[in-house]
Formats: sequence, structure tokens, C-alpha cells
Amino acid sequence: HSTVKSAGGIYGKGLATYNTALSIMALVQSGKEEHLPVIAKARRLLINQQQDYDNRGETDTLFDGGVGYGGSYAHSDLSNTHFALEALYYSKKALADTEFDDSSEFDLDWDAAIEFVSRTQNSEATIERLGETAALRKDDEGGFIYFPGDTKSDVISVTGEDGKERTALRSYGSMSYAGLLSFIYADMAEDDPRIGLVMIWLQNNYTLEENPGMDAQGLYYYYHTMSKALAITGTQKFETGDGKKVDWKNDLALEVM
Repeated sequence: HSTVKSAGGIYGKGLATYNTALSIMALVQSGKEEHLPVIAKARRLLINQQQDYDNRGETDTLFDGGVGYGGSYAHSDLSNTHFALEALYYSKKALADTEFDDSSEFDLDWDAAIEFVSRTQNSEATIERLGETAALRKDDEGGFIYFPGDTKSDVISVTGEDGKERTALRSYGSMSYAGLLSFIYADMAEDDPRIGLVMIWLQNNYTLEENPGMDAQGLYYYYHTMSKALAITGTQKFETGDGKKVDWKNDLALEVM
């Protein structure tokens, strides 16, 4: 409680969104009723961090609907957004049927959040939104990047049928599982084609030897998002792109021992 701010945030000197989201998860997991007022106020802080540029209430810029680090840090990105959505998803459940539940009066614009997350998924729709200089490689379709127009993986030059050079942004594992988790937290229908696309990419790129698309960088972040996504979907055996069914829980446990 020593890092709880008057506005509801839970952090030290910075990274307000990131640290508040993680702190909410810790407090929710404690199961202690005494933490509910802090959770409720922190939840409001996260909701207020949802970004909306230009016309209010419209997702008319690439970064509308997402969440960034907070404060003077950069615009929304998928990493912060997925942590915020996770904290909001679980805190809503923790506060349900208590005097601290005000979600009927004040909640995230979940539709706008889905719009932002969708724009971080490599798809024909995203490429069209990014403009004429963007390209989509088949190997990247369905996977996710850090924020619209930016990947922490490779930026690849692609020559189109018209002879023009365009830029393809490589999908990578940790953000692809973060994208899947975001869709789940937003209660997206299981048969939504965006979920189908990311599942195909994840199946085709399944590995525990690296963070696919990033080599060793962000490896444990990858393990973290992968294990949460496969656990929340109730996946016992994960079917890879070549049809092999793997015991991901056992394999991951052995990998991190």
C-alpha cells in the first residue's frame, strides 16, 4: 500500500499503467476483501489510461482504444494493453456483487480496445489501414506485432507485383499470445476469424527453444503469455502446424527447470 497513489495508481516513480495492472493482479489473487477499495480505485486509473485521439468516442487513429505506459511515455502498445485488459477482466470478477463494483457506470470501451488490438494483428485489414507502403507476408498472417506499424522483430522489404518496394513487419510469439489473451479478456466470440488466424500462426510457430521471431529476446515473456493463453483456453494438448499434439505443460515445466 505504500505505492498507492491518490488517483488510484499503484507504482513507484513511473510506468503507471504497467505496474498498476500487475499490482491489481497480485491483490486480486490474494482474495482479501480488505484490498477491494484499492482494486476498485486502481481499476478506474487503468480505464482512464485508455487512449482516444482526435474525435472523442471514435477509433479514428491507429492508437485509439489501446493503453500505453502512462504519464509522459509513448502511445498505446499491445504489451501494456494486454496487461491492462487482464487486470480489468479479473478485477471486474473480484468486485462483482460488492459495494465497490461500479462497472455499470464506468467501464472500459471494450469495442475500442478490440479495434486497437486488431490493428496490431498482421492481416489484410491491418495492411490496408497502414497504407500503400505496408505489405503482408503469408508467414506473418495472423500473428501480432508491438503496435500498429511497429514490430520488435524484423522489418522486411517486399517487392510487390507492381515492382514497388513495401515493408512487412514480422510477427512474433510473445505478442501473438498477448493478442490472443486480449481477445479472450474482451470476450470475443471463439469463432471470430481473428482468433482463428492467430491460432494458425501460433500452431505453425510453436516452439519452446526461442521466442519465435525474436530468438532469445523476451523468451520468458513468451513463456508467460503462452502459458496463460493455453491455460485459460483449457488446452491440454497443443496441436502444432504439422499435426503433432504436444504436452505443452510438461514440456514447458521441463524447459524452465
